[in-house]
Amino acid sequence: MIGLMVVDDEEGVRRSLRKVLEKDGYDILLAENGEQAVHMARENHSRLETVISDFKMPGMDGLETLIEIGKINPEITRIMLTGYATMESAIESVNAGIDGFLTKPFDNLELRAKVREYNVKKRLKQFVSEQIITELQRDGRTMAPRNLTASVLFIDIRGFSGLSEAMTPDELSEMLNVHFFSPMDNIIYEFNGTLDKHIGDSIMGIFGAPVTYGDDALRAVSSALSMMDEMETINEKLEQKGRKISVGIGIGTGEVMAGIFGSSRKKEYTIFGLPVVVAARLEQIARPGQILICDETYQRVQDFMHAEKVEFKSIKGIEKKFDFYSVLGKK
Repeated sequence: MIGLMVVDDEEGVRRSLRKVLEKDGYDILLAENGEQAVHMARENHSRLETVISDFKMPGMDGLETLIEIGKINPEITRIMLTGYATMESAIESVNAGIDGFLTKPFDNLELRAKVREYNVKKRLKQFVSEQIITELQRDGRTMAPRNLTASVLFIDIRGFSGLSEAMTPDELSEMLNVHFFSPMDNIIYEFNGTLDKHIGDSIMGIFGAPVTYGDDALRAVSSALSMMDEMETINEKLEQKGRKISVGIGIGTGEVMAGIFGSSRKKEYTIFGLPVVVAARLEQIARPGQILICDETYQRVQDFMHAEKVEFKSIKGIEKKFDFYSVLGKK
């Protein structure tokens, strides 16, 4: 059963919330202060989905409590409940990464609906980039298919088949999730990119859709350099276990069709166009540790990056000949 914790120094509020939320099938845990809540979160972090904490409590207040619980398990949905609904406390909570904000007195049906809403949004962030969620909330029309210019990044592990054959399923899962997907995905987000998808042992990131910042190609290349630096740090740790992850990166820039595509069973925000194919092919021919970019990308970043022209090779699926470059570093 999924766990939900209520933290409030008033016993009546704790009991009231338990009675309301038990109707949705939660296993309810009750804590009367922040210190007790943090201890219980450590004991139950694997089954705890949601924590609702009062803002105003003696000792550790609600915001401090939720921040500490987030350190224990960032996947827990954290909701602030307060009768002191000031703009200051709301802004402070949002800036701290709190997932939701509720006020007392509360309507039972509204409370249940809000808890479900915040949980769905929290889980959705695991599959859809924050940019796309924000755009959907702001103006769903921007998700309709449209032509725009974007930069596409593909990063892929070299020799993945050999690595997977030498590992147990648990070892392979840890290597991919902890040492590849998580850190590389975070870098895409750090540079305001959109995480499009994971394809096997590859990651596809988009810079310029659904939101453009005017320097999309530069942010794509900068994120690629950051990825290579991060992989060096990761490999220093992995080499102690006799392992190493080698990656290649390809980046293409140009006009794409971007929007929500799919069926009634599954839809996703993604892009189509020649830059996607170019980026995928450049990633495939890149040597371990190499970042290859198309000519259009190079033209947009040449004032900021050192790169050398690569002797042309035929690229499968692309008849047009074009120049591409190997990125050496920042100027």
